[in-house]
Formats: sequence, structure tokens, C-alpha cells
Amino acid sequence: MTGSDPKPLAHHSGGSSADAAEHAIAAERAAASIRGVDLKVAPADLSHVCVIGGGQMGAGIATALLQSGLAVTLVETSPANMANATARIRANWTNAIKRGKLTEAEVEERLRRFDSVTDLADVRPTELLIEAVWEDMALKRQIFQQISAVAPENAVLATNTSSLDLNEIAAATGRPAQVVGLHFFSPAQVMRLLEVVRGRDTSDRCLATAMALARRLGKVAVVVGVCDGFVGNRIFAKRDYQAARMLVEGATPAQIDRALVRFGFPMGTFALFDMVGGIELNWRLRQQTGEEDPVGDALYASGRLGQRVGKGYYRYEPGDRTPIPDPEVDAIIASVRERTGVTARDIGEQEILDRMILPMINEAAKILDEGVAQRASDIDVIWNTGYGWPLDKGGLTYYGDMLGLAYVRDRLQALQARHGDHFAPAPLLEKLVREGRPLSETPGNEPA
Repeated sequence: MTGSDPKPLAHHSGGSSADAAEHAIAAERAAASIRGVDLKVAPADLSHVCVIGGGQMGAGIATALLQSGLAVTLVETSPANMANATARIRANWTNAIKRGKLTEAEVEERLRRFDSVTDLADVRPTELLIEAVWEDMALKRQIFQQISAVAPENAVLATNTSSLDLNEIAAATGRPAQVVGLHFFSPAQVMRLLEVVRGRDTSDRCLATAMALARRLGKVAVVVGVCDGFVGNRIFAKRDYQAARMLVEGATPAQIDRALVRFGFPMGTFALFDMVGGIELNWRLRQQTGEEDPVGDALYASGRLGQRVGKGYYRYEPGDRTPIPDPEVDAIIASVRERTGVTARDIGEQEILDRMILPMINEAAKILDEGVAQRASDIDVIWNTGYGWPLDKGGLTYYGDMLGLAYVRDRLQALQARHGDHFAPAPLLEKLVREGRPLSETPGNEPA
């Protein structure tokens, strides 16, 4: 499984569909096991949940909770924001009503289990609180200080952060053992994946509560450790970084997205960003990390925030989510090239896939080496259920094995020679090649 494979990524099937499906099913079963944790510990009472923040994600989480039969209290900062949040929740069921999957009477029954307040102190006692505000560490720490002051002693305090340091958030509470990450994926009422982030002090009861909640919501829970972006977004960032670089080097958003769709993803990177508000989210993250994305910054500055405003990396007709290439975006990219002194060149589909997929496999090896994931198959579950990895390819680490780890290493070394050390093969990848062992069956190390 680790020998060289001459087939390029664009044409490699990743093995038989039956084998890939069998791997994916087994991986989901394995994800329910948490190393070193007694899941027989009684979870928190899940009859009532408090959600803090009623934006797109908070409203989606509240929707998921309500449609599973739970009572929900939503906390927002003003009556106007609360009205907007309630409207978002109703809107999340509009299509189901139109398709005859849900009745107005059923919606009203759900909303009878819903209430809202503008002050945390007014939330009735509850054993699970989920914070779902912007990805801003100062804001999250402030909110967790407030939560800690009013929440019952036995309450589980959860954050929906998608990338921030859970331990730093927990430190603001005075009770870090009761803090856990619940990283829902957008739209939260639809997506199956729930990354459960285990902090340095997170208790078994917190983890048992998270797993019980996932089962109640019909989601697949995968426990991950603390690092920037956890597992899914950390790997996605490697793909994102190369996509942003290739825009400046000469590719268009449509070329890059088309290569990913042909590979088997349901949509490409830039169409996804437009759908989930990624331009603004990534801009906010860059203000904290200092990372650079000149095209993303220029799009944000010009108000191109994605589908909700009708323009992002693409433009959108009113009422239609079909991405349409936009000459205005081409002009923005051209201005970035001129400012940075880059001459555009043709970038083929094979280079696009090599530069986006191979670093993802490489990052998976680093994540296992660091103990951020318990097992390689957990990484596959995350990408299969949260990011649209093509199921005929089984999973990210599974696909690395089917390509052949020696092939992956050799291609990474060639890319490193041309494009820099972002492509340097991970030590674990090198080790697995030497020992002839598969990546997809590799356990994660104990976290440092």
C-alpha cells in the first residue's frame, strides 16, 4: 500500500468504492471510542440548553436543538438582534415546509420550547450552555467570565469556536474542567459532523455530555485535541493557503473550484467561502494571527462578503446561489499581482490538485504525530462528514495509502523544491514509508 503509484490525483479513484465505503463505515464506529475516558459517566441533563449568540451559527445550533425535541433559551444583546435570530430559526425550516416535510403546526410546537433573553443572568438554571459568537478571543473570554458567574455549579460550558485555543477560553472561567469545545459545522441544523474539542482539563462528564448531545442530534462526534483549527480546519487551512497563492500566481477561482469538483468534492473552495461567509471570517482571523491573504483582504475591503450580499469570489443573481465568475474579481486579483510584482502564468489542473490535496495528507500525518487526533480514521470521518471528501476515495488518510505513501512523499519533495518548505514531508510520513506501514491505520500519539 505504500509503494509508488504512477497515477496522478486527477484520475486516481482511491481504490474500489466498496473498500472505500467499508473503511468509512468502520471509521465512524471507531470514532465513538475515546481514549482514556469513561463514557459511562452520567452526562449533564440535556432537556434544556442555553445558546449564547443568535447569528448564523447560533441560530443553526438552536434550530438543531429544537428539532431534536430540546428546550432552548437564546441569549442576544438586544431585542432587535433577538428578532433577527428568531427569524433565522424560522427561515431554517422554510424549505422543509415547502417540500411538505414539516408543517406549520410542527414549527409552532418547536417554538413553544424556545425562549429568549438579553441578559445571561435571566437564563433559567441549565446544565449545558453553548457559546456561539464571533471568533474573537477577547470576546469569548469575556463571555465565559460572565457565564462562569451565573451558570450552576454542575453546568457544562461549551464553546463553538472553530479554531481558537480552548485552554485559553477555559482559563477565563475558574472551572476549566467544565469547559469543552463543540465545533458545529455550517449549517448546524444540517451538517452531520461535530468536532468535540478536549481541553487540557476537560472532564469525562463534559465529554460524555458532548457525545450524548451528538447522539440526540443525530450527529457524528469526533474528539480532537487543542491546536489552531483543531483537525478539520487545520487541514483545510493548508488547502486554503495554496488556493490563495495560486490565485495570485495565475489561476482563477473557477479553475481551482472546477479541479476540486472534478476530483469529487461537492463544491470548490471559493464557492464554499461565499456560501458560509468565509471572506469575513478569515479576515477576522487574520487580524489576530497576522497571516496574509492580499486577495481576501481586497475582497473584504470592497464589501464582497459572499452569497448573502450577492458577491464574493463570484457574483450571484438575486434568489440564485449559482456562482458566476465576475470580471471585477479578476481585476482585483490583477491589481494584487501588479502590487506584488507577480507575473501570471498558466496553472494546470494537476498542479492545482497536487498543491491542494497532498499538503492535506501531509498535515494529517503531523496531526497524528502531535496527538491532536486519536487515530487516522478519525481524520477521515471529519473530512467525510464535514468537508465533503468524495466517498469513493474513502477518506483523506485512506486516499494517501491508495496513492502510495512513497508517491505522496516524492511529490511533496518535488513541490518543496519548486514552491518552498510548506511542502516538506512530515517526519511521520517519512517513517511510514521506511517501515512500509499505512497511514490510515496509524494511531495518534499521546498529546504532549
